[in-house]
Amino acid sequence: MCAPGRSVARRSSARPSAITRTLAPVDLWDELTQRVLPSAAVVALDVRSLYIVLGVALAVVVIRPAWNVARLGVTLVHELGHALVGIAVGRQFTGFVLRADMSGHAVTRGPSRGFGRAASTWAGYPAPAIIGTLLVWAAARGWAAPVLTAVLLVLIVSLIRVRSLLTAVVMVAVIAGTGALWWWRADALQQQVLIGAGLVLVVGAWRHVGAVLRERGGSSDPAVLASLTRVPKAIWNFTFLLVCAAATWVCALEVLALRG
Repeated sequence: MCAPGRSVARRSSARPSAITRTLAPVDLWDELTQRVLPSAAVVALDVRSLYIVLGVALAVVVIRPAWNVARLGVTLVHELGHALVGIAVGRQFTGFVLRADMSGHAVTRGPSRGFGRAASTWAGYPAPAIIGTLLVWAAARGWAAPVLTAVLLVLIVSLIRVRSLLTAVVMVAVIAGTGALWWWRADALQQQVLIGAGLVLVVGAWRHVGAVLRERGGSSDPAVLASLTRVPKAIWNFTFLLVCAAATWVCALEVLALRG
């Protein structure tokens, strides 16, 4: 019992309680940095995992319902290829649309003729092959996290340029999936997903180029290029095929190297 007017000081524990530790503020910068930096060591992809990745990628492009979904992703990369190259050559990217028939279009403003218009028009069909190859190449070298960061930023910035409900739904779904893969960082899973996605994009590029080779209308990208440059449409189609062939060669080398 304490004497009147006298207080008793309690000695606090030197070790913080579990509750204090739980409520300690999280260093957000460190959390973000951990999700951006490349892997400290290249993640080894065992043969079994590699075959699973190849099998899933093959199933996506062969099974029609799966391909119908994946094709929207290929078209998205196609349209963003137009947009990014357009921005790089000084044009203004104003919007893009994905349609239910898996087609789409991107709009850039600038001179109606000249190098910039031709470059941005050409970029669509090669974009899935080039981006797919970069995904495979980077993932094989432990750079999946930085690549996912860059992809996520491009998607978020591009979200303000969507011009249809379907486009918005596809973009939100892709951003959600990419964001989850980026935030809950697991180096092996990121590597496998990027390799699989990259291979699907390369195969998707072949399928898109095959479709445009059969097209006889005057509104396709190679037809527009022919009208802009007076270079025959067949030559532009040949450049698309060359890019797809080079991308396939690089991806094959990377897959063989991963297999050991």
